[in-house]
Amino acid sequence: MVTFEIFSDPICPWCLIGKTWFDRALESCPDQDFEVIWKPFRLNPDMPSSGMDRIKYLDQKFGGRQQALNAYRPIVEASIKNKIEINLEGITRTPNTLDAHRLIYWARSEGIQNRIVSALFKSYFKDNKDIGDRTVLTDIGEASGFQRELIHRLLTSEEDKKVIKEQDLRARQSGISGVPMFIIDGTYAVSGAQKTDFWKTTFAEILQNQSLSGRMPLL
Repeated sequence: MVTFEIFSDPICPWCLIGKTWFDRALESCPDQDFEVIWKPFRLNPDMPSSGMDRIKYLDQKFGGRQQALNAYRPIVEASIKNKIEINLEGITRTPNTLDAHRLIYWARSEGIQNRIVSALFKSYFKDNKDIGDRTVLTDIGEASGFQRELIHRLLTSEEDKKVIKEQDLRARQSGISGVPMFIIDGTYAVSGAQKTDFWKTTFAEILQNQSLSGRMPLL
């Protein structure tokens, strides 16, 4: 089985776009035997636990409204062109994503990681909810298949906070400085949001190579 480790943050718009393109390619490749594992990379590891006002965050990050608009213009254009629903203007807070990453981490053992990641992206970019809020995260977990009491108990504990921070640190130490980042079978790295046709070609090469020699292609 070929493994795709995807380093991402649920407040990263390019991660949403990259996931959408990746998922569309997967849907067109029903014969694939891939394992997708979502790994944490926090865009703002020093974010206050309560998050930050969105305007203040953008001003600090980009140095002003016009600079922020310039930075987000390619995202808006890509989302419109590819029919990906993103409502950037509706976002009022930039959250701390540590708890969101904990939810993603726990979802792997339940086999619902991709469902949770999709729900987090939708909640933040479409519904404009604060995914740093534990009630919001509990709702997402329950709707995705978790027992509500379990998620509430875990989120109000210190469970696996250290694990997420350590995984995030290891990602940075390995050279990852931006997301999305796709690591194929622990060997091949694909950086950034790649379009559906790229992934279709990649999947076809992997499957062809598997059938001929059982070895991975060099991307």
